[in-house]
Amino acid sequence: MQPTPPAPSGIRTLPSWLLGRAAARGRALVAEALADEDMKMWHHVVLSAVADQGPVAQAALGRSISLDPKDLVGVINDLQDAGLVLRAPDPADRRKNAVTITEDGERTLDRCAEVARRANDELLAPLSAAEREQFLTLLTRISGTEA
Repeated sequence: MQPTPPAPSGIRTLPSWLLGRAAARGRALVAEALADEDMKMWHHVVLSAVADQGPVAQAALGRSISLDPKDLVGVINDLQDAGLVLRAPDPADRRKNAVTITEDGERTLDRCAEVARRANDELLAPLSAAEREQFLTLLTRISGTEA
């Protein structure tokens, strides 16, 4: 990972700047770990969402992860070509496609979840277990994504 040039002194203490740097480092660590599994970040996100929601209408899937429909089609095409998802007419509305994870997709997702967990462990390695728990609680509160 390339070192980031230092920010001006008036910037580098801002929480927003520090969060951005931490997020960029986390994304880089996870992207590198996923690449070892021949998976890209958005592919992992889509596969995870299909596992959670599937079978799911393609349009609803895109909305749930805030991915542009044109980009989603490409990711689903890649996942389908790899045998990780199936796309078929939605039984509830034949004009729509429903996406379902395959057994190979589930196995791939399990491997990806493990390497992503290890990458996040590396990101949080400077923190004690108690600090990690507190940090995640605080991040959840300020991100507006209360679980």
